[in-house]
Amino acid sequence: MLTLAYKTYLDWSDGSSYYPDYITNLTARQSEALIDTIGYDAQIIEHPNEPSMKLIINNKYVARVIEGCNSISIIILFISFIVAFRDTARKTIIYLLAGSTLIYSVNLIRIVILSVGLYHYPWRREILHTVIFPLIIYGMVFLLWMFWVRRFTISRLRDE
Repeated sequence: MLTLAYKTYLDWSDGSSYYPDYITNLTARQSEALIDTIGYDAQIIEHPNEPSMKLIINNKYVARVIEGCNSISIIILFISFIVAFRDTARKTIIYLLAGSTLIYSVNLIRIVILSVGLYHYPWRREILHTVIFPLIIYGMVFLLWMFWVRRFTISRLRDE
């Protein structure tokens, strides 16, 4: 249901004033702000030929931020698992909000690390994107799942 709602959102946002869509645009702009904060001159510009945002560091094009970079698909995966192994409504909702916020924040940090890494080590593009990306974001989701199962689900089963 969440995936269908997200697809509907993407279809609805096609042609809106935000390009490529609001969440991806926001993710790109927040990544730009974080990169600026750590001492680089970052710019985000709309890609002219595809629904993405170009990320430029110190006048060097390093990456593009696409819909898949906004962490929403990963948050949907996280939420689906937690709901499948839910506890009380209050605990589940608090954990969903905290976990989703953490995933989104770690994703922004991931984009910053990858972008700065690509700026300094462009020849490492493949390892940065195919190894470092999954390690950071999927590792975070896995740890959140394991914490949830060990802390809430197993203890609830023992109490029953």
